[in-house]
Amino acid sequence: MRSRSKSRSKSRTKPLSPRRSLRSRMPVRGLLAAAAAALLVPLTTASADTLPSVRSAAAKTGSPFSPFNPASTDRLTRTIQEAMRTYGIPGAVVGLWQRGVHGHQYVRTFGVRDLKTDAPMRADVNTRIGSITKTFTVTALLELVDQGLLKLDDPISKYIAGVPGGSKITLRELADMRSGLYPYTADTGFLREFEAHPTRSFTPQQLLAYGFKHPNLFAPNAAYLYSNSNTVLLGLVVEKLTHTSLEQYVWQHVIEPSGLCDSFMSPTTYLPRPHAHGYTMQTPHGTVADATGWSTSWAWADGDMISNLRDLHAWAYDLYQGNLLSPHTQAQRLTFVPTGTAGFGYGLGVAEVNGWIGHNGEVPGYETLDIYLPSQQLTLTLMINTDIPYQRNVANLPVNLLGQAITQLITPHNVFGA
Repeated sequence: MRSRSKSRSKSRTKPLSPRRSLRSRMPVRGLLAAAAAALLVPLTTASADTLPSVRSAAAKTGSPFSPFNPASTDRLTRTIQEAMRTYGIPGAVVGLWQRGVHGHQYVRTFGVRDLKTDAPMRADVNTRIGSITKTFTVTALLELVDQGLLKLDDPISKYIAGVPGGSKITLRELADMRSGLYPYTADTGFLREFEAHPTRSFTPQQLLAYGFKHPNLFAPNAAYLYSNSNTVLLGLVVEKLTHTSLEQYVWQHVIEPSGLCDSFMSPTTYLPRPHAHGYTMQTPHGTVADATGWSTSWAWADGDMISNLRDLHAWAYDLYQGNLLSPHTQAQRLTFVPTGTAGFGYGLGVAEVNGWIGHNGEVPGYETLDIYLPSQQLTLTLMINTDIPYQRNVANLPVNLLGQAITQLITPHNVFGA
């Protein structure tokens, strides 16, 4: 394992979430609409003419667009404002950085963090990061690989009993979403229970039971299907082998060594201030609700983490670089398997979309995007306070569409989601 400076870390002996904290990550309506992968990355269906001014600006640029000079910064700001109006995003935090070039950063806030008070968005808000949590859970698992405690090609049945077809499903296939297990977030009983009681607590075993009621959808390694059931199982493996809670292990062995100051696996409904209010339509009757006080226990190892712009900025590069892993294990993580969507591959708890490496996240009321483009050493981090899909199409996650609009301008040869 490579060592890492802890200069960014605070003195803290344990994460804020206790051992019996809620296990979370949002019920995903996208799965019910046969859009399981849309929860993860780029399967957007916005019209090609949605942002014509953005496309024409990129096309007319004779040289690579640099977002860090004043004229370009103004154009980028206008692009973000136009995309937010188009896609109905109340507030956003946008960070763009280029490594190794002093002053090459763009950090802006847009819109409001509270629709009732019109309080402006702040750059220092804490937010729920949804499925970016998967990158931390899988990092923890891969550390155990480096410690010789498990092998990626071990069957899940070696560690967890009762998994349908578990003797033939490997840890690798769970991590790269090729297990064939039915996603518990697609079970109608689970969705009814969550929507009726969005502050309730679920255990990992309760979550898995919703999925295990259904037959597996395909043989292991036969196809790609984004399933939260996979990462819950990996979290349980980490707990079994380390004899501690996933929250504690991730804090001590992933978050703290990475020097992240404000990231942790969240207990129940807790979201520290300052934060934005998050808005969702994932309700029994499809009405808009404020989800700020909702629990993320339905997500646990899949998506219950809280973070902020500073930590996400650092993590995007760390995830690509593999600072906590051996070179061999990191190379396995970044082996991206085709998903059936052009330009989109999935590795071990991390995605590659037209050159951008990282993950997005969605829970009710909040979406995030944290990606790194090695060819230009660019990091793009987005945090928004809605998950209401554009034109009510579950494949049109607003954070993905905002990322697409930005990258159409700044990296026209590496457009996220196009």
